[in-house]
Amino acid sequence: MSPGRRYGSITARLAAVTAAVALVAGCSSGPGSGTAGAFVPPPVPMAEPGAVSEGDLYMVVWDGYAEPQWVQPFEHQTGCTVHADSAGSSDEMVADVKSGRYDLVSASGDASLRMIASGDVAPVDVSKVPSYAQINTTLENKRWNSVNGVPYGIPQGRGANVLIYNKDKVAAPTSLGAVFEPDPSVAGHLSVYDSPISIADAALYLMHSQPSLGIKDPYSLHPAQFQAAVALLTKQRAAVGDYWPNTAAQQAAFAKGADSIGIGWQAVVNGLQKSGHADIATAKPVEGSTGWSDTWMVTSTAKNLSCAYKWLDYITSAPINAEVAEYVGEAPANTQACTKTADPGFCATYHADDPSYWANVYYWATPTAHCLDGTGDDCASYPQWVAAWNRIKQQ
Repeated sequence: MSPGRRYGSITARLAAVTAAVALVAGCSSGPGSGTAGAFVPPPVPMAEPGAVSEGDLYMVVWDGYAEPQWVQPFEHQTGCTVHADSAGSSDEMVADVKSGRYDLVSASGDASLRMIASGDVAPVDVSKVPSYAQINTTLENKRWNSVNGVPYGIPQGRGANVLIYNKDKVAAPTSLGAVFEPDPSVAGHLSVYDSPISIADAALYLMHSQPSLGIKDPYSLHPAQFQAAVALLTKQRAAVGDYWPNTAAQQAAFAKGADSIGIGWQAVVNGLQKSGHADIATAKPVEGSTGWSDTWMVTSTAKNLSCAYKWLDYITSAPINAEVAEYVGEAPANTQACTKTADPGFCATYHADDPSYWANVYYWATPTAHCLDGTGDDCASYPQWVAAWNRIKQQ
């Protein structure tokens, strides 16, 4: 697992990006389903590669997506020199793309639609990306990476946000109730991801535990639903021992025994088990889970489009997609990648080829006032999620 794997806490650059949220309109409902409906994106022309490689390629990426072991072969094959900067959070990534410096961005679902709405990324001509034919169709043309069937990127990989627990300290959990209505014994030892998108985990629990609230989509919360989720997280605050900014921090907290249960990624458990912590295990909640799917997107200000398209095809090709997936800890997007992994059991661990596992995974999406599930125009928008999350942590 990449030691700094993904997503720092919210940064001061948030103010530069929240205006984009207001531009986003609705999408269809269901766990990770559908393309954008009422949303009309800015008229950004489709990015097309030229005939000649420009020689440089500028990217802003998550840790682990531009490592020397696959960047250097790419540079030798194409003559394109990669300049990659890492982002600490989705909000940082959105702000970085606005600088106009980058050609490509590896965006998660809680950022990608914001960038589409603000005109900072362009539609992608998938016919110019040969590896696209091998991408899992369940990740194509979704509400976080397309609008009205027009793709804005190439899927890289995905993961579910699952329960992580210490078998010696807590009973094996089956429900999200283990973290939202925790046993008193775990007080001060609960691990929570430090991001407003964590509100969706509470909403998913309420969708099943309080069906009278009428929640249909954990990213589409009407006022009463949103307040219920915030109240649940506020109540949970007393039990929280750690708001983790990245997987390295979460892994360290479980390793030293500071945390005993929480929500996180399979990669954390694998890292702990490989380092001798056989007491750490994972479980998928009966309610389903939230999750993430990353997409390579071309910026609307890209100056090195030939090199960008070469990278899109290279990084999502089966052998490289497999290598990256094993390094960062995610299910690869390329359907042939599982035949290329160094660990023959890797894809089974990450459920890459198990459609039933992903059927009730609700992939991250940017919350907007125009409800993503099509139920109205009064849903809590992302800035409201940010403000509420900051209040929760200050309790």
